Amino acid sequence: MKQLQKFFPHALAILGFVLVSTLYFFPVLQGKQIFQSDIAQYTGMAKEQNDFRAAHHEEPYWTNSAFGGMPTYQLGAKYPHDYVGAIDDVLRFLPRPADYLFMYFLSFYILMLVLKADPLKAFFGAVAFGFSTYLIIILGVGHNAKAHAIAYMPMVVAGFIMVFQRKYIWGGLLTMFAVALEVNANHFQMTFYLLILLLILSGYFIYEGVKSKEYKPLLLSIGTLFGAGILAIGSNAGNLLATAEYAAYSTRGKSDLSFNPDGSKKVTDMAMTYDYITEYSYGLAESFNLIAPRLFGGSNNESLSEDSKIVDFLQQQQVGEGQYISQEQAIEYAKGGMPTYWGDQPIVSAPAYIGAVVFFLGVLALFTDERKIKYVFLGGAFLSLILSWGKNFPLLTDFCIDYIPMYNKFRAVSSIQVILELCFPVLAIMGLQSFFKLEKEKQLKPLLQSAGVGLGLIIFLFLCKSMFSFSGAGDDTLLQTYGPNFVDAIKEDRRTLYSADLLRSGFFIIIGAGALWLFIKNKIAQNTAIILVGLFMVADLFFVDKNYVSNKDFINARDVEVPFQETPADTQILQDPTNCRVFDIQGLMQARTSYFHKAIGGYSAVKPQRMQQLFDYQIAKNNLEILNMLNVKYVIQTDKEGKEQPIINPDANGNAWFVSKVDLVKNSDGEMKGLDKFNSKEVAVINENDFQTIKNKAFAKDSLAKITLDSYQSNNLKYTSNNSKEGLAVFSEMYYEKGWKALIDGKETPIMRADYALRAIVVPAGKHSIEFKFDPQVVKTGGTITLISCIGMLFLLVGGLYVERKK
Repeated sequence: MKQLQKFFPHALAILGFVLVSTLYFFPVLQGKQIFQSDIAQYTGMAKEQNDFRAAHHEEPYWTNSAFGGMPTYQLGAKYPHDYVGAIDDVLRFLPRPADYLFMYFLSFYILMLVLKADPLKAFFGAVAFGFSTYLIIILGVGHNAKAHAIAYMPMVVAGFIMVFQRKYIWGGLLTMFAVALEVNANHFQMTFYLLILLLILSGYFIYEGVKSKEYKPLLLSIGTLFGAGILAIGSNAGNLLATAEYAAYSTRGKSDLSFNPDGSKKVTDMAMTYDYITEYSYGLAESFNLIAPRLFGGSNNESLSEDSKIVDFLQQQQVGEGQYISQEQAIEYAKGGMPTYWGDQPIVSAPAYIGAVVFFLGVLALFTDERKIKYVFLGGAFLSLILSWGKNFPLLTDFCIDYIPMYNKFRAVSSIQVILELCFPVLAIMGLQSFFKLEKEKQLKPLLQSAGVGLGLIIFLFLCKSMFSFSGAGDDTLLQTYGPNFVDAIKEDRRTLYSADLLRSGFFIIIGAGALWLFIKNKIAQNTAIILVGLFMVADLFFVDKNYVSNKDFINARDVEVPFQETPADTQILQDPTNCRVFDIQGLMQARTSYFHKAIGGYSAVKPQRMQQLFDYQIAKNNLEILNMLNVKYVIQTDKEGKEQPIINPDANGNAWFVSKVDLVKNSDGEMKGLDKFNSKEVAVINENDFQTIKNKAFAKDSLAKITLDSYQSNNLKYTSNNSKEGLAVFSEMYYEKGWKALIDGKETPIMRADYALRAIVVPAGKHSIEFKFDPQVVKTGGTITLISCIGMLFLLVGGLYVERKK
C-alpha cells in the first residue's frame, strides 16, 4: 500500500501529461492529423518502398523513385529484430504529434526526479520544457526524427547522473534503455549534440571523483556506462551499420572530385561547404529572443494585429480604379503573416523562446542551489549558445569544423540550442526547489537578485533599441517588390514587436517573482506559490506556441496520408507502361514527383553524392546526354499559363544497352570530364583504377544487339540480353557497390561503375538472362548484432530486477 501511495503523485503527473498533450493538439481526438511539410515530402520519397512492403511483407532496402535510385536506410527502413523500436511504439501510444509532446514531458520529469525535485515542481518543469517554442515548432513542420531524439535526451542525462550517484543497477538500466531509444530515434545530429552535454557532465563527475580520491566508484560508474552504451548501440546495429555504410556515398561523404562545377580548383574535400554548414547561424544579439520571443521579429511569416503599420499601408493600396483595400482585407492580410523577422538566419518559422519565467528561475538557481552540478547545466547552455552563433563566432566554429570529429557532417548549427533548451528548464526547477529549502529570512535576497538580473536585462535591451536598424537581409527584395513605404511600415512593426515583447517578458518576470514574494510574506501557502509560478511559466510559453502551431494546422487524415494529388501531366505519364524516369524541372528538390513516378530528383538530407554531382556538373549545364543515360523519358515543364506539360524525350537510352567503345580514365575527375561531350549509347566512361578487369578488353555489338527488361521490382530486376559478340552492357540504374549482385544465367558476375554513376557488366556472346538483386550484407550483420544485444539487455534487466528485489 505504501508503494502505491508513493507512486500516486507520479501517476497523476503521467495522467496530466496525457491530458496536456492531447488538449494542446486537441484535433487528434477528432481523427484529424497535423499537416507537416517535411512529412509530406517523406511520404513522397517512401511511396515505392511502402507499397512494396504492403505487397510483399518484406523490406526492399532500395528505392528507384528518387535520385535515380538509393538505399532506403534513411527513408524509414525497418530492420530485423528492432525490439527497441517496439518499446518506443509502446511509449508513444498517443496520436501524433501528441506522442512526441508526451515523451518530452515524461523524459524531463524523470530527469527532475533524479535531481531530487518533488513531483509538483517536476511536473511544471516538464511541461515548460515540452512547451519550449522550438520543440513545438519542429512538430509543426514535421521534423519528427529531431523531436523524437530530443524527447529522450533528458532520460539519458538522468541515467548518467544516477550511475555517477552510485545507483549502478537502476542508473545503468535507465541509461541502457534511454540511450537505445535515443539512437533508435535516428537523428544523429541531435544525438551528437547530446553527447557534448554528456561529456561535460561526465567531466564534472570525474573531476569530483578524482578530487575526493574515490577511484573505485568512479571506475565502476565508467564501466557501467560503457557496458550500457555498448548494448544500447548494439541494439540499433542494423540502422547504425547501414547508415555508416551509406554515409560515404551520400552528400555527407567526402568528394573524390578535385574541381568545382565552374572548373575552379577545390580547396577542401569536406562533404559540405562551410557556408552550407553555417547557413543557419544565430546572430549574437538575436540570442536575446530566448527571453523575449519577437525581439527580432519572430518569424518570416508573423501574424500582425489590426493596429499594425502594415494595415495602414495596405489600406492605401489601390486594387482597381478608385478602389482601395478595405480595412477588413488589410487586417486579414496582416494576420495571414508578414516578413517581420530581421535576424541573421535565412528562414525562421518561430523564435527559439525558452520563457521569461524559466530564465528568471534559472538565474535563481545560481543564487540558491548549492549543488555544483548546476554549473554543468549552465556550462552546457552557454556552450550551445556560442556554438549556435556559427559563422558569427568563427573562432570556435572553425575549430570545431576542422578538428572535432563528425561536427562538419551537420548543418543548421543554430539547432544546437536544443541543449540550452534542455539545460535552462533544469536550472529553473533546481532554482524553484532550492528556493523553498532556504530559511524564510534567506529567501528574499536571492529572489531580488534574480529578479534584478532578469529585469535589468530587459531594461538594458530597451536602452539598446535605438542602436538597431531593424533592417533584415531580405529587405532589398521587399523593397524591389513592394516599395519603400512597405519596408518602412514593416520596420515600424518590428520596433513595436521589440518593445511589446520586452514588456511582456518583464511582466512575466514580475508576476513570477511576485508569487514567490507573497510566499515569503506569508500571504500564500507554499503549494499555492508553486502552482502560481508553474502556471505563469507554462502560460508564458503556451500562448507564444499557439501563434505558430495551433488547431488550424490540422486537416483531414486522408489529406495527410495522400499529400499529393495526381495532375493531368501525371496521368499522361502513368499511362506509359515502360519503366522510365521523370525529370520535373520545377520540382527537382521536392518529393512530389517521387510519389507518382521514378524521379531523378527528390527531398533528402542524405542525397546520393554522385547524383547530386551529375546535377551540379552536367544537368545544370544543359547536358541532355545525362538525361538520356538516366533513361529520362519525360521532362515536366510549366507553360506560359502555369500548366504542367510532360515533354517526351525521344533520345532516352532505355533500361539497358550495349556500347561499342570504352573510354578508360584514371580518376573521378576523368569520369566527370568524360561526360562533358560523349555519346552514351555508344561510349561508356569507366575508371580503370577502380575497375582494372576492364583493361585491355575490346567490346563490340552487332546491329541487332539489345537488352530488354522483363521484370521490375525495386530490389530485383530481370533482363534478357542478345548479342552475337561479348559486349559491355550499361544499365540506367545507379551504381552502389554494397549490396547489389549481378547474375548472368544464375552465375554471379562483377558490377562496374560506368558513366560516373551507372552500373555496367561484361556479358558473354549469345542470349542470356541477367538479374540484379539487392541483398545487403550489412542488414544481415546488423540484425545478428541487434539480436545478441537485445538478449543481453533482457538478461541485464531481469538480473538487475532480481538483485534489487533481494535488497
